Amino acid sequence: MEKQFSMRQNASRTWIDPAIAKREDPDFTVQGEYVGKGLGLQLVALGGGKFDGYLFEGGLPGAGWEPGRPRTPLKEEEALTLRKKLKRVERRSPTLGKKPPRGATILFDGKSTDAWERGKVESGHLQATDAITKQTFASYTLHLEFRTPYMPAARGQGRGNSGVYHSGRWETQVLDSFGLEGQDNECGGIYSISKPRLNMCLPPLAWQTYDVEFTAATFDASGKRTAWPRITVRLNGVLVHESLELTKDFTTSAPLTGPLTRPEGPVFLQNHGNPVVYRNIWIVPR
Repeated sequence: MEKQFSMRQNASRTWIDPAIAKREDPDFTVQGEYVGKGLGLQLVALGGGKFDGYLFEGGLPGAGWEPGRPRTPLKEEEALTLRKKLKRVERRSPTLGKKPPRGATILFDGKSTDAWERGKVESGHLQATDAITKQTFASYTLHLEFRTPYMPAARGQGRGNSGVYHSGRWETQVLDSFGLEGQDNECGGIYSISKPRLNMCLPPLAWQTYDVEFTAATFDASGKRTAWPRITVRLNGVLVHESLELTKDFTTSAPLTGPLTRPEGPVFLQNHGNPVVYRNIWIVPR
């Protein structure tokens, strides 16, 4: 059993172990996703028996519901009544546990942090401690798995916040933004650059995946940049950004700042004060 992490956050505890959360907070087993014929429901726990509810016409995001279809906020009583008529589901990313292909560089296998500066491992998970890879990469394919804590009374950027920075400059946001609209500062967003095509964030304490194709910036012989980098991102197996041009030198809180002068950079896992954890991280240089 994992060591329990306890903290004060809006006068509420934080849970990092689903078994303990299930035992200690009944709201944990109510929050989540529900489906019925042509309908999807997401219930977001807010602490103290309070919930937000969102009804999706066609099914859940990425499983019947697509951008442009109705997404309707429900009153709490409506949402809790509707859930009794629907089936609760626990979705898993289709790339969860994906094995590294031949030629991959293993960044974290559950044991060694040799690939990282400031890497810290606990219970087989890499902690969000501003860990940064010792090696730098130009273009690559990256797979990683992350888990946000259950912080029902926390709100906004204080709820399971971390981030994966590509080339040390551009952040794919990690946040417990389950049930929200999907903005650039929420899970799946490229912070301060682009919101995701749809919000594919799963409930807190579910393992989730990022699968990223990063194409580095190019430079001519004189060192002048001839093309910005581009990024394609799948969150939990669903495309949320496709060949997005990153037309900024860096995003907020990036470890590398200043003008972009080279194609290579590290992978960085942001510490934002929340117990977010990572596992199964590997990269294939292209």
